[in-house]
Amino acid sequence: MDVSGAVISTVRAGSAADSAGLLVGDVIVDINGVPPNDVIEYQRMVDDAHVRLTLQRETDVLAVEIFKAQGEPLGVTVESAVFDKIRTCDNHCSFCFIYQLPKGMRRSLYVKDDDYRLSFLYGNYTTLTRFTEFDLERVIEERLSPLYVSIHATDPSVRADMLRNPRGATSLRWLSSLLAAGIDVHGQVVLCPGINDRAVLTQTLSDVLTKYPDLVTLSVVPVGVSDFTTEETMRPLTSREAKEVIAAVHRFQDLSRDRLGRTLIYASDEIYLLADQEPPDSDPDVQADLIENGVGLTGAFRNSFLNRSQMSSLGTGFFQSVDGAPAEGYRRPRTTSHSGYTAPSSRLVLLTGEYGAQTLQRLLAETNFADVEVVPVSNRFFGGNIKVAGLLTATDINTTLSPYLSPDVSVAIPDVCLSDGRFLDGLGLEDLVRPVDVVPTNGLALREYLERWQADRSSP
Repeated sequence: MDVSGAVISTVRAGSAADSAGLLVGDVIVDINGVPPNDVIEYQRMVDDAHVRLTLQRETDVLAVEIFKAQGEPLGVTVESAVFDKIRTCDNHCSFCFIYQLPKGMRRSLYVKDDDYRLSFLYGNYTTLTRFTEFDLERVIEERLSPLYVSIHATDPSVRADMLRNPRGATSLRWLSSLLAAGIDVHGQVVLCPGINDRAVLTQTLSDVLTKYPDLVTLSVVPVGVSDFTTEETMRPLTSREAKEVIAAVHRFQDLSRDRLGRTLIYASDEIYLLADQEPPDSDPDVQADLIENGVGLTGAFRNSFLNRSQMSSLGTGFFQSVDGAPAEGYRRPRTTSHSGYTAPSSRLVLLTGEYGAQTLQRLLAETNFADVEVVPVSNRFFGGNIKVAGLLTATDINTTLSPYLSPDVSVAIPDVCLSDGRFLDGLGLEDLVRPVDVVPTNGLALREYLERWQADRSSP
C-alpha cells in the first residue's frame, strides 16, 4: 500500500507521541481524518488535546488516539516540511547560483524551490510566479507572515527577461495584494551589472518607495558568479559599480526615512566590502531577518565581539516556532559534534573567507588579539567572485592549511562552512590534512575562544 504523508524521522522520549507508540518511519496519513499537506497544517491539526492519527507502518494501517494538553507538542519531527510536493521553480534566471554549481554535489543542492510555504518556514525567497489566488487566501487566512519575495526589478520587461519567464512581468501583483492584506514581506534585488543596475535600479528603488512602501525591507545584494556559469552576460560587480550602488541606496534610504520615518532599503555588506568601505552597523529592528542575506552581518559580528553580546540567530522564517518542522537542508546543525578545543600552541591561525578576513583583521588589530593570524581561504572550488565563508570547501581549506601543519600551530575555522559536519564538496572534518577547531560563527563565541587560547597559552 503506497500512501503519501508525513514521515516521522524522530520521536522525542517521554512525549505524547512516544507514549502513544509512534515510531521512526511511521507515515502520518491523516490527522483527525484530514490529510495534512505541509508542516504548517500539521502543527495546527495536532494542537488539540485529542488527536486521532491514521498511520502507515510498513504494510499496516493503524488508528492511534492521543490525549495530551491543549497546545502541547506531539513530540515528533518529520522528514520534509511539505508532504504533497515542493513547488519547484519554473524560472530560468541567468543569475541562479544552482545553475553555477559543479556536477557531483549532493542532490539537495540542485533543488530549485519557489514555494511560499518554504518562504514562510525558512526565509527562502520566492518570485511569486507560481503563486495563486488559493495561495493568497491561505496566506491571509493563516497569517503566514513574514514572507520573502525576490523583486530584482520592477520594470515588467526587465523582470521577465531576468527570470526568463513571462509571468515575471505580472507576478508582482501578488506582492501588492499581500501588502494590502497586512502580510509582512521582505524584498530582495540580486544586482546583475549591465542588467538591473544604474537606471533600472533607480527605477526599482523609486517604485518600491512609491508602490510598495509597506515592504518591511528591501535588500540589494550582488550577484554571485562562479567559474561554472555558462551565462556570458553574468559578471561580478566592480568596485566602482559597488560605490554607485551604495550612493543610490543611501539616497533612497534618506528618502524612505523622510517619507516613512524608517529605513526601508539596505545594501549587503558584500557591496560595501567590494567598494572598500566599512559596512554600517546593523539595524536591530530588522537584523534577524536580514543577517543571512548579508545585510548588517559585519556590524552585528563586530558588536557581538566587542560588547560580548549574543548575535541574533542566523536564519529567518518561522522554522523554530513550528513543532515538528525538519531542517530540510536549510537549517541543519553545523556540526554533528564540534571538534573540541585543542591544547594551545605558540601560534593561532584563523581561516575564513576573503570577505570575513577583511573584517577579522581590522577587528583583531584594534583589540588585544593582534598576535592572532587571520588567513583568507581563496575559493578555487567555485572561483569567480565567491568569497564568503559559508561557501568554503574542505578542498580549498586543505590547500590553505599546507603551510600550517606543524603541531606548534593551532588552527580554527568558522562553523558556517559546515552542514551536519560536511563541507559543500562532501568532505568532512576527518578529511582535512590536520585537526582544526570549529568555532561558532558569532563574535561572542570567537572572543571567548581567543581569550581561552590566550589564557591557556600563558599558563605555566
